Amino acid sequence: MARIKQLSKHLINQIAAGEVIERPASVVKELAENSIDAGATKLSIEITNDCRNIRVADNGSGIYPDDILLAFSKHATSKIETDEDLYNIHTLGFRGEALSSIISISKLTCITRTKDFDNGTKVICENSEVKKVETGCAIGTIMEVKDLFYNIPARLKFLKSSNTEFSYIQELVQSISLAHPECSIELKKNGKTVLKTSGQNNLLQTIKEVYSTDVTQNLKEVLKTDTLSGLKISGYVSTPNYTRSSKKSYHMYINSRAVKDPVFQKSIDTAYKALIANGKYPFVVLNLEIPPSDIDVNVHPTKKEVRYKNPNQIFNFIYTSIQGGLTNFVEKQQINYELPSDNVINFTQQKLEKSEDVYVDKNEDTIYISDREIERFEQEQTQNIEQKQIFVVPEEKEEPEENIIGQYKNTYILIEKDDGLEIVDQHIAEERYNYEKLRENKEINSQMLFISDVIEISDSEAELIKENLDKFEKFGFGIEFTKSNELIFRKVPQILAKVNPKEILSDILEHIEGDIDGLEEKIMRTTACKASVKAGQKLSLWQMQEIIKKWRTTKMPYTCPHGRPITHTIKHKDIASFFQRND
Repeated sequence: MARIKQLSKHLINQIAAGEVIERPASVVKELAENSIDAGATKLSIEITNDCRNIRVADNGSGIYPDDILLAFSKHATSKIETDEDLYNIHTLGFRGEALSSIISISKLTCITRTKDFDNGTKVICENSEVKKVETGCAIGTIMEVKDLFYNIPARLKFLKSSNTEFSYIQELVQSISLAHPECSIELKKNGKTVLKTSGQNNLLQTIKEVYSTDVTQNLKEVLKTDTLSGLKISGYVSTPNYTRSSKKSYHMYINSRAVKDPVFQKSIDTAYKALIANGKYPFVVLNLEIPPSDIDVNVHPTKKEVRYKNPNQIFNFIYTSIQGGLTNFVEKQQINYELPSDNVINFTQQKLEKSEDVYVDKNEDTIYISDREIERFEQEQTQNIEQKQIFVVPEEKEEPEENIIGQYKNTYILIEKDDGLEIVDQHIAEERYNYEKLRENKEINSQMLFISDVIEISDSEAELIKENLDKFEKFGFGIEFTKSNELIFRKVPQILAKVNPKEILSDILEHIEGDIDGLEEKIMRTTACKASVKAGQKLSLWQMQEIIKKWRTTKMPYTCPHGRPITHTIKHKDIASFFQRND
């Protein structure tokens, strides 16, 4: 076995760089975050040489001449001093590893000046050696990184194509822009501007600049404050009828720091449960402000993972905030309260815990929760919101009659609007109304059946129904077994009096596959669907008015319980443009 030797400073820095600097985007992240921490209101990022040359310039506070050499040494930072500071982080960076890691794997030039000096300082770094000279420059800092990974050829082999690496950089800069709308950020590739924000400190404007007007037209504002716990959340979430195909559009921030957090993510997923189809995801930009003492960001060098002091409270707070935004509730006043301990989902800080209803896998960065637990949580949270009166619904005004101009294919209701032609699916519009009524009603009126077909089912289906007769009873179904695998309906919900019970039960059991926890939701969805007017059914003008009037009162008028969109509007300007008219 070889003798033990002290590693060189340069090799130590290269090892650290393996954790901090994974790819060119990592360099952009570290330098851009330093600029934000320095109070920059303008930030320019230029990428050249297949993403191996990176220039980041800002108008921040700059670095003092006497501190410049120290800034490039390992574990040197201006952001924390004591052990206690590690649990009171107010900046994006704090480890003091980034610059020393970057200069160990690249050739870096830094030009910087503070407002207290007439001249600036130029620093040239290579192979972890630092030299400085005086120079003229504007207030702020320019970091020029060249030949990234020039001395680590193995790392170069693992980099993907320059286009792919730049896409990582672009996603990162988009994320930073959304977290800091107060800062004007420009990203250039080989001299061409790819992204530019105006820095107006208007998040909606920044979303429009980063993405498009189309996105902003489909967003709902989220704003909620709890002064007692020091929590505040703000941002925007998309309506359920505007979705994406992946969770890349989950822009989650904690104290303006981008995070990859299973508790935050599960809060979003739960809020959109029964609103969007499987495989579809909302567009979300949310920033959670939390006292630094209630969160640990010192979990991983990338600082994307966090641990909460009270994860249960965080889950509830985010979930109810999104629900409020989607249902058009507005914050009336900041009423403070603590949720009872029995009214929360019991997440864990342990690395792995498994129970009947909650399964936390920190290795996969995932939380699994049974439908039973989520249903219980949703019901209790709805009651909690009503009791605490966190939100208030805007005063209802009497709506004028809809200008319905007819049906299309006896399936879609056509409504003339000021801005265009609205097309509403009659079946799923009424289905949404019926579904919400079923969720809200404490008692369901039933219709007694004097004659019922005998329905034969499998042994497994019989066992499932017998164990959950109370759930069927809750929604107005009365079931009686005549044999071990034969049953009849004694009663059905009144709204389903004209529907064949066999058809109802078949739909409920279809694809249930032993999922007892999801049975209650299946019953509600099937009941709402079967009670609604069918596609292809001709309606009178009065019937159409009633369907639309009821649908307009729903809290979530975007999609049916299965996630299908209910309405679509063809803008008048688009119709006029097609016919080459100027009106």
